[in-house]
Amino acid sequence: MSDNQARYVLDNIKVMVIDDNKHMTALIVEILLALNVRDVVAVSDAAKAFTELKQFCPDVILVDWNMQPLDGLDFVRLVRTAKNSPNPFVPIIMLSGYTEYRRVTEARDAGVNEFLAKPISAKAIYQRMTSIIDNPRPFIRTKNYFGPCRRRQDQGPPRGKAERRTDEHDEHANDAGHGGASRMQPRG
Repeated sequence: MSDNQARYVLDNIKVMVIDDNKHMTALIVEILLALNVRDVVAVSDAAKAFTELKQFCPDVILVDWNMQPLDGLDFVRLVRTAKNSPNPFVPIIMLSGYTEYRRVTEARDAGVNEFLAKPISAKAIYQRMTSIIDNPRPFIRTKNYFGPCRRRQDQGPPRGKAERRTDEHDEHANDAGHGGASRMQPRG
């Protein structure tokens, strides 16, 4: 990654890495350290990670999809919708070696902010993190969903008989104090 690509200083953010593969976890942590992220917590179990969120308040979470006993998708749903979730607004990046369209859509529908295909690279992680900063999406609450707005582009209302957002269902809950992107400072 060249200097002109490094637009943000990431040394003030906190990142939680959740992956049950210790080699992948070590690689991700090393990449984050190379990107000057200094406060990283690595957890090998998604259920333990949810408990850890009560002590460690990350600005960004990187979570692997395929884990046992609780997979990354279930973890995302817990963070977004559990009554005891410490921060349902935290930006989440899903990591997976499975990149079929249905999987990416399923991750989006669970409430992830970004999806990152394995194998990973420093550039890809940095791009996903800066995407969270550069393209923040408001949080939406409907009867069946809570998370970042799933529309990446303003293409008007959806066609068909899909559930329509109304004032009573459409709660734009995005607040700079809830997400971690506010701690990422532009280079200057």
